Amino acid sequence: MKSLRACWRLLRLLGHIAKGLAIVALRFPALSPDQQHARVQAWSLELLSHAGIRLRILGQPPVAGPVMLVANHISWLDIPVMHAARHCRFVSKSDVQGWPLIGTLATAAGTLYIERSSRRDALRMVRSMQEALARGEVLAVFPEGTTGDGREMLPFHANLLQAAVAAQAPVQPVGLRFADQATGTTSFAPSYIGDETLVGSIWRTLSAPPIEAVVHYGLPELAGERDRRTWTQHLHDTVDQLRKA
Repeated sequence: MKSLRACWRLLRLLGHIAKGLAIVALRFPALSPDQQHARVQAWSLELLSHAGIRLRILGQPPVAGPVMLVANHISWLDIPVMHAARHCRFVSKSDVQGWPLIGTLATAAGTLYIERSSRRDALRMVRSMQEALARGEVLAVFPEGTTGDGREMLPFHANLLQAAVAAQAPVQPVGLRFADQATGTTSFAPSYIGDETLVGSIWRTLSAPPIEAVVHYGLPELAGERDRRTWTQHLHDTVDQLRKA
């Protein structure tokens, strides 16, 4: 039964990805930015449904920017989950841009790419993020820098908050969690860590019983008198509390 369920979900998922690529190629050029954002949000919500995942939102998503969302990172599903809850522009590692199919969709969704091993590129990205915040956009980052195991959070990288500090823009903490719809217990099926392959993680997710993706928004806050590292640690602790609530 698990294999049949996974195969059916996979077929629907592939068809939905093909639909997304067609929209990007044929419809996106004629749409306004707001219309594009609405399309991305609707497409992401459908993707979750095809994968057997229900979305649950706690707290208040941002109505408008400028604001930077900071969230814990668990899975390859985190980005579509956050897009489904509220469209935002992600800051992602440059590798994603080259991924087949996914890279095309991520770019169309407005993703900003950073070469993390290059200090020069990191400085360029801070400027790009600052400019985006100055335009009133909603950005999103995963300050852990990579996916965790869903049990304990990794430390946050303070440099990803520099753009918010420079732009004097608020940061809104977001806690992410996946749970079994029937029991409410944490589901680790969508996890993607260590030596796991993306294909293996996707198949495990599609084989799992129905999952609920919980997106818990905290309150936006400014750095105030806190230095960047102190603020980063505070946001880390806040996200940790939100994901467990």
